[in-house]
Amino acid sequence: MSLPELPWREPLRMDRIGAGVERSLTADAATRERIRVHLDLASLESLSAELQVRPYGPGWRLTGRLNAELAQTCGITLEPLPAKLDETFTVDLVEAGKAPEPDRIEVEVSLEDDAPDIVEDGAIDLAAYVVEQLGLALDPFPRKPGAEFVPPEGPAEPSPFAVLTRLKPRDDAKG
Repeated sequence: MSLPELPWREPLRMDRIGAGVERSLTADAATRERIRVHLDLASLESLSAELQVRPYGPGWRLTGRLNAELAQTCGITLEPLPAKLDETFTVDLVEAGKAPEPDRIEVEVSLEDDAPDIVEDGAIDLAAYVVEQLGLALDPFPRKPGAEFVPPEGPAEPSPFAVLTRLKPRDDAKG
């Protein structure tokens, strides 16, 4: 099984980072449409990011700020829910084969202590990180304020006792 094609790509060769690199990315209309489909959004009016990549420890640190105007679909009313996002993020990166070896005796897992992302093929895909962070910033259960799920009226299920009363012989049937 192959992975789906990424909706936006902006590779940065690791040999071009030096002491640090700053980039500004702005998605054009065609790119925003691919991202909209990829993230199942009602609309994506704008998406831009300011990014910095600097040497850090055994690898690099990617810091960024993304701004987006979008609309998600309410899970109850199916109406578009407009949103403006202004998110900052940080991702540590290390070249494949140069990641620090984990402690083989005891491994602690913490949500705050992420292992660095592995960079392969000699390039960091800046746009892929922007799309990933946009996806992480979305509301996983978008709901219009005040919207409540009301189950549809349907036939009432008979109680198990009602079924038993039908099996019991009636007094008027004796005779």
